[in-house]
Amino acid sequence: MSSVETLCERALRAAAAVVDPEIPVLTIADLGVLREVREVDGTVEVLITPTYSGCPAMNMIALEVEMALERAGLSRARVRTVLSPTWTTDWMTEEGRRKLRDYGIAPPGRTGGRRALFGEEEAVACPQCGSTRTERLAEFGSTSCKALWRCLACREPFDHFRCH
Repeated sequence: MSSVETLCERALRAAAAVVDPEIPVLTIADLGVLREVREVDGTVEVLITPTYSGCPAMNMIALEVEMALERAGLSRARVRTVLSPTWTTDWMTEEGRRKLRDYGIAPPGRTGGRRALFGEEEAVACPQCGSTRTERLAEFGSTSCKALWRCLACREPFDHFRCH
């Protein structure tokens, strides 16, 4: 096995370190926004998927990825936004979920539960005290990908990263 880093490995390392502009404790790899790094006709191509269609952070993320690639010596690289398949919170890493919780944002549960078919929400644990005695105050919180919740035990408000 060679100890020489390939072009794609170098690009992946650079792109994976880019942080989300709205939640700076998360990288785009933590979020699952970074989909793929590949070589096409000698050019590195980085594929990213927005957390939801129209996400205002995607332009900044693409620019940050381009700059990270440039700093890694990959000036001929390009970044492509891919909309299909659509992003899901299931693509988030466990490390990303832990980082959200430590930052004070309740991480999303896993999608695809049968309760969702009947409009029932899973219990959301408070990131401050861990209680599941919580209630949603507003569908949208500080950004469109988060909802505003309140803990009934410790009375603290918190954001919950919404499931998609």
